[in-house]
Amino acid sequence: YLVGVGRADCTGPVAQVPLMGYANPEQVAGGLLSRLYSRAFIVADPESSKRVVFVSADIGMVSQRLRLEVLQQLRSKYGDLYGQENVILSGTHTHSGPGGYFQYTLFWITSKGLVRPALSSIVNGIVKSIDIAHENMKRGRLFINRGTVENSQINRSPFSYLENPESERKRYSSNTDKEMVVLKMVGEDGHELGLISWFAVHPVSMNNSNHLVNSDNVGYASYLFEQEKNKGMLPGEGSFVAAFASSNLGDVSPNTRGPFCANTGESCDNPQSSCPVGGAAMCMAKGPGNDMFESTRIIGQNLYLKAKELYEKASQEVTGPLSSAHQWVNMSDVSVELNATHTVKTCKPALGHSFAAGTIDGVGAFNFTQGSVEGDPFWDQIRDQLLGEPSNETKACHKPKPILFSTGEMTWPHPWHPDIVDVQIAAIGSLAILAVPGEFTTMSGRRLREAVKSEFDSHGTQGMNVVIAGLCNVYTHYITTYEEYQVQRYEAASTIYGPHTLSAYIQLYRGLAKAIALNATEELPRGPEPPFFKVTNLTLLPSLSVENAPANKNFGDVLEEVGQEYREKEVAEVTFVGANPRNSAENATEHNFLTVEKYSNISSRWHVVLNDASWDTRFYWSKGSRGQSNVTIEWHIPAGTELGVYRLRYFGHYKKRVSLLRTITVPFEGSSSAFQIT
Repeated sequence: YLVGVGRADCTGPVAQVPLMGYANPEQVAGGLLSRLYSRAFIVADPESSKRVVFVSADIGMVSQRLRLEVLQQLRSKYGDLYGQENVILSGTHTHSGPGGYFQYTLFWITSKGLVRPALSSIVNGIVKSIDIAHENMKRGRLFINRGTVENSQINRSPFSYLENPESERKRYSSNTDKEMVVLKMVGEDGHELGLISWFAVHPVSMNNSNHLVNSDNVGYASYLFEQEKNKGMLPGEGSFVAAFASSNLGDVSPNTRGPFCANTGESCDNPQSSCPVGGAAMCMAKGPGNDMFESTRIIGQNLYLKAKELYEKASQEVTGPLSSAHQWVNMSDVSVELNATHTVKTCKPALGHSFAAGTIDGVGAFNFTQGSVEGDPFWDQIRDQLLGEPSNETKACHKPKPILFSTGEMTWPHPWHPDIVDVQIAAIGSLAILAVPGEFTTMSGRRLREAVKSEFDSHGTQGMNVVIAGLCNVYTHYITTYEEYQVQRYEAASTIYGPHTLSAYIQLYRGLAKAIALNATEELPRGPEPPFFKVTNLTLLPSLSVENAPANKNFGDVLEEVGQEYREKEVAEVTFVGANPRNSAENATEHNFLTVEKYSNISSRWHVVLNDASWDTRFYWSKGSRGQSNVTIEWHIPAGTELGVYRLRYFGHYKKRVSLLRTITVPFEGSSSAFQIT
């Protein structure tokens, strides 16, 4: 094959934008722990014009709006080379990235609308990563390997999982998929290019009290792998690209100690995930570490170490033709043949009451509990008044789900949820990547993989390695099994197209697999094209106004100085007169907010040893009154840091008024005093 890899920054604004994932309007960005990247991999057949592009981006999920804008840019750059057929865009599902990049109304509520700078930085980052991969194509070989990851996940809805038939559960040793699949890419000259790992775990080691933008456990795994392979480079630099992509993680949590009541410390591992005092709002899962930062590192390290082992031992070569199949489908109206006599249908999208309960990884608001198959007259009445009552048809279709929001019947100012959804498979020789538009639970994913594999087998394409790539192309929440759906925990309440959603997807993906096996992808109907709403910028974010430094101070001046000396495992900390970090994101696409610099006695110069992409640095922004704000930079000095003299630097931009109608953005910088590490 010809193989190309690329990585580009897609962080965007790190202040004032709500973070995407926990749907908690209070959880607004206020700084940066680690940068977000888009990682692109292109595999091409040197003989034909066939290509496959796989992108894993450090974002909550890929939205339809995001995909449509990326495809638009690719079309204008490359013509027909890259399009909806052969480009897979997958989100890692970090819950600590900026939101606001959606066109459907439901997602505006917690994201404060459509935030153009957030959307643009993700679109541009994805396109740039593909550009870099495209420009660096070289002859290479691919190898696949798989292995088991221990101590890194639990099923967060075990009571739903137990609803699946016992005969089916007996075939599996665990209620989560512990298998990691690694695709290794090496140049013909033996030069290492990169890898993609697929593994099912929610990147929610950082909980909903976090305000620092970061890529969570899977991002930390990427960081460790890339740091190891790109020796001597700063984080985010170097040619080796390591993606830790999402899979069927619907009911899988990294918070391995399980759910406890925050107030009493007792377990709340019950069907309602509820506590005796305080109800569901008190039931929170804990990670393996003492705090969320440590848990993120522990899980990330586990993933990295297993991927490294699988990468080093990978010997099964992937060969064979490239192929891709894609369709747009109206998921609110699919007829599914369950058997010769029985046909069922999917429904218009709707969310159930338990959607509002959230999960043990991020609890919901008010007093909703998981597993409610009855509505609540109080909330139903409020809903009927505000949003209108669901139609009888939708209520009947979604049974036993009590509907909280009938999003498929809500169209103001735009539809609240998608009807048109992408289904897609890309085959690279013996590897079939199923790009799914949401979060399949463990058992849903197993059923889908098995169905697709047997479809390939029955058409003479034996021995396919089938992997699920999650959160691709458009976000449609969760996909549970029919049995799990009956008990209406969070994942089931968020299975928006009704009880037969999984069966519909299985039917559709079988169709794609058959087309690939029979070499008939050209004959697949394209399906109805998704809408592109004319929303340019509709946001409740505060506007960027003129900023001030306190009296007798300038931007970048130190307010609280570092100590004179530190030891390893201590925290060096400095506070500056700061400015809104959004100014930087909206002016420079790849702005670095901070550096850690070491003084060299040999050259008598300062050398950058870390940037803001490092997981050892933290950048905090806090807004004061009268247009003033502070920036605090922390360096958590790791064990093994070279002794010597260091300093911390800050780079920002502030808004300055130059006339009645015109403001300009002015760059500035600040530096701490020198300090010693002893």
